[in-house]
Amino acid sequence: MREEEKKRSSQDSSFKRFMKKRWAFPAIYIASAAIILTGVLWYQTSDNATDTDSYDYEATDITGKKYDEPALEVNRAMENFVMPVKDPDSAVIQKQFYDYDGKAEEQEAALVFYNNTYHPNTGIDIATKDGETFDVLAALSGKVTKVEEDSLLGNVIEVEHDKGIVTQYQSVTEMNVEVGDQVEQGDALAKAGESLFNEEAGVHVHFEIRKDGMPVNPLDYFNKPLSSLQELDTTDKANAEENSGATEENDEAAPSEDKSAEESGKTEDEGSAEESADENAGNTEEDESADTEEDPAGTSEDEGQTDDQVEEDTATESTDA
Repeated sequence: MREEEKKRSSQDSSFKRFMKKRWAFPAIYIASAAIILTGVLWYQTSDNATDTDSYDYEATDITGKKYDEPALEVNRAMENFVMPVKDPDSAVIQKQFYDYDGKAEEQEAALVFYNNTYHPNTGIDIATKDGETFDVLAALSGKVTKVEEDSLLGNVIEVEHDKGIVTQYQSVTEMNVEVGDQVEQGDALAKAGESLFNEEAGVHVHFEIRKDGMPVNPLDYFNKPLSSLQELDTTDKANAEENSGATEENDEAAPSEDKSAEESGKTEDEGSAEESADENAGNTEEDESADTEEDPAGTSEDEGQTDDQVEEDTATESTDA
């Protein structure tokens, strides 16, 4: 018993000595706070793990999951359309864009003559004053969607800048890009060349800007941002072109109708002339038949008179004998 009491007293005395130390209570406080904080963090993480099962990740606003429209880069939205040449001051526009609402003189100057037919120019043809080749540059940053070799148009490069908005570069050689390449404004795409479609232009580049497949006048959008073209409604332009085409067809049909009317008039005149000729011919035949019927009678009478005279002459000769 005494030994146990001694052990207990020694333990109590050691605990009391420990508690009397200065760092005992701060150590106990920090350890308790650490244990409590660890428990709180563990509880929060366990709640978040269970809540994530109810999230619909497919309905998030990540680009390409909810919308098919591609994201538009900020720097590209701030860019302005520029001429696809390094020095615009040395460039010469060989042929203008055909505007269906323009003046007749301007429309006539914007026609391309090929294969005995006049075609409206759907872009502008750019050359240099010296007629030499030059680098064809990207008018705006975008993605290359078409690189084709075309003997008639002189090869074609197409760059997409936004949904439905593209630029085309025709009559080019030594193409430096491929489909899928991302180009920046001012990058060299190819060299200017020639085309069979517009041989009169010589060494040039045929430049087009299209929205939803409809060509627009590039001169109206140089030094203007892409947003100015995004706001354009191409429906009215398409209707104007259709109406213009219908008017041209009517104009072409009208001369043919007049011509057919003239031909029909001539045919009627020819028919009446033939009828009158047939009538005259019929009258002539009737007259001839009538004369023929009268002449035999007269001839027979003359023959009868001649026979009588011969008989009288014979009788006279016999009497004299």
